[in-house]
Amino acid sequence: MAVFGYGRVSTSTQHTSNQLIELESAGFKIDYWFSDTGVSGKTCASQRPEFSRLLNKIRDGETLVVSKLDRLGRDAVDVLQTVRLLATRGIQVIVLQLGKVDLASVAGKLLLTMLVAVAEMERDLLVERTQAGLQRARSQGKRLGRPVKTTEEQRQEIRSLLNEGRSVSDVARRFNVSRASIISIRNIFMQEQTTRTVACAKV
Repeated sequence: MAVFGYGRVSTSTQHTSNQLIELESAGFKIDYWFSDTGVSGKTCASQRPEFSRLLNKIRDGETLVVSKLDRLGRDAVDVLQTVRLLATRGIQVIVLQLGKVDLASVAGKLLLTMLVAVAEMERDLLVERTQAGLQRARSQGKRLGRPVKTTEEQRQEIRSLLNEGRSVSDVARRFNVSRASIISIRNIFMQEQTTRTVACAKV
């Protein structure tokens, strides 16, 4: 049965030849070599041109060897899906980084399940730290979001110009800001007016 090798690099200035040499140095005789150049690690395995070609060419019961786990997918979940797909065809999946364990085997699937759990935990911790940081910033009175490009005086002038009938595009050019910024200022002003009107009506 043939042994397939796969490599990937993120930029066109890099080369996958080192990955092939690494696999051969580990004792693997690579019969077919596929590599994606200039493909980000954030790209799903199924969307990588050469990896898709490999999947179409490799036959049931053959072997796929890669140097690192991220060559098989965008993240742990994507890797797990790829390995499961190959396992249904009886294809051995070996990642040199993890030793010569066949990821399509029972032990390999257990290892991948653990990796997915760790990845999910890291993602949850990141979200938790981000939310805690935002809450702390709010409690300290820090302004979140994009920096304001206009002063309070400019915003008052913008509102006056809009009330006079000047167009959004005209006002945006005058203050050298985007139309979206002017529309946002106008909407905030309208909301404030509505709030004051409702408050007066209740009185």
